[in-house]
Amino acid sequence: MKTDSGAEPHQKGTNARIGHMLAGVYIHVPFCQVRCSYCDFNTYAGIGDMIPAYAAAVCREIELAAQSASRAGLGPVQADSVYFGGGTPSLLPVRQVEAIVETLRRNLLVIPTAEITIEANPGTVDIDRLSGLRALGVNRLSFGVQSAQADDLRLLDRLHSFEQAVQAVAWARQAGFENINLDLIYGIMGQSLTSWRDSLRRALELNPEHLSLYALTVESETPMDAKVQSGELPMPDADLAADMYEWARDELQSAGYRHYEISNWARADPRDEGTTPAFACRHNLGTWRLQPYLGLGAGAHGFVPGWRYSNVRHPAEYVSRIHSGDARPFPFSAAVAESRAVDVNIERREMLLLGLRLVEEGVEASAFTQRFGVSLEAVFGEDLAELEGQGLLERAGESVRLTRKGHLLGNRVFLHFV
Repeated sequence: MKTDSGAEPHQKGTNARIGHMLAGVYIHVPFCQVRCSYCDFNTYAGIGDMIPAYAAAVCREIELAAQSASRAGLGPVQADSVYFGGGTPSLLPVRQVEAIVETLRRNLLVIPTAEITIEANPGTVDIDRLSGLRALGVNRLSFGVQSAQADDLRLLDRLHSFEQAVQAVAWARQAGFENINLDLIYGIMGQSLTSWRDSLRRALELNPEHLSLYALTVESETPMDAKVQSGELPMPDADLAADMYEWARDELQSAGYRHYEISNWARADPRDEGTTPAFACRHNLGTWRLQPYLGLGAGAHGFVPGWRYSNVRHPAEYVSRIHSGDARPFPFSAAVAESRAVDVNIERREMLLLGLRLVEEGVEASAFTQRFGVSLEAVFGEDLAELEGQGLLERAGESVRLTRKGHLLGNRVFLHFV
C-alpha cells in the first residue's frame, strides 16, 4: 500500500521494533446531537441513523487489524487501554458498545486490568445506560461538563445544564463507577475569574477522581471563529486565561489533586507511585509517553513505531471502505486516508514534545537512551540548556521537565523540538 510519504509499510521492520505489541486502542465516535460552536473535531450532527452501520464497521475494522497484525507476525495485539472519544460516544446504544467491546476481546488480548473509558455528555445518559456500560467492563467515564454557568454553556452551544451534570455524576456513582473525569473550559468570552472559581469549586463538590481543564481556543472555520471574525464576539483574553490557570493550579493542589500533565489533574490516592497518580488517564499517559495505539473509526489517528496514520473522516465513506476492503499491511486498514513514516529523528523530537507535557514525570534520560541508544544530552543538550537558562525547564533527578513558568509558556518550549 502506498502512503503519502511514498513509502511502503514494511511488516518485518515493524515486527522487529515492536515484538508482541502492547498498545492502547482509540475508537472515534463522530456523532453529536448539536455541533458545539468551538469544536473543530471530526464530528457530525443529524446523522444518528448511521450509528448501527458505523458500529458494525468498527467491529469489522477491529477484525481487520487483528488479521494484519497476525500476518505481520505480531500475534494478538495486547490492549491495556480502550478509549471511546468523540463526538459523543454516550449516544451509542449499550448493545452497540457491547458489540465493539466483545469484538475487541475476541480479536485482541484486552488485559484484565485494562482501563476502558467512554466520553459522555450530561443529558445523554441515565442510570440504566450507565449501569449497562459498567456491566460491560467500562470502568472510567469522562463527562464534558465545561462550565457550571448557564451563560458559558449557551455561548459554547452545550445542550446540558450543570444540574444535569450533577445528576449524571450521581447516576454514575450509583452504577458503580469509581473513576470519573470532568472536563472544564476556562478563558471563555465573558467569563470572569469569579465565575471560573465558582465553576471549578462546584465541580470539586462532585468529588471527581480526575479533572481536565482546557483554555478555550478559537479554531478556524468554526461557528465561534465566524462570530469573532464578524466582531460579534471578542477574542479570549489570554492574560485572564493565564490568571485562571494559575489560580486553578493552586486551588487543585490545596484540594488534594496532583498536577501530572499540563491540562490534567488526578486526585491523590494511597496507591500512587512516583510520578504516576493511580487516577491518571492511562490511555493518555501512553500517548504522552510515545507508546503505540491503534486508531479505529472515522478520522481516528494511530501510531506504531515507524508510522503515524489516520482514517477517512466522513462516517459514510468510512463504512463503505471498511466493508469493501480487506486487511492491509499492519497497522493500516481499508479506511486509511493518510500515513507518514516516522524516522528516528522525528521520533526523538516527538518524545520531547509529548513527554514534556507530563509536568511531574517529564522526559527520563534513561528511557530516552534505552529507546534510541544515544543520550538525551547528545541529541538535545544545546536546546535544553537554552530553555533552562530561560527558566522554562528544570532537572529533577535524571528527568527534564517544565518549570511552573514553563506550564504557561509550553508552546515556546515545544517550538524547539518541532
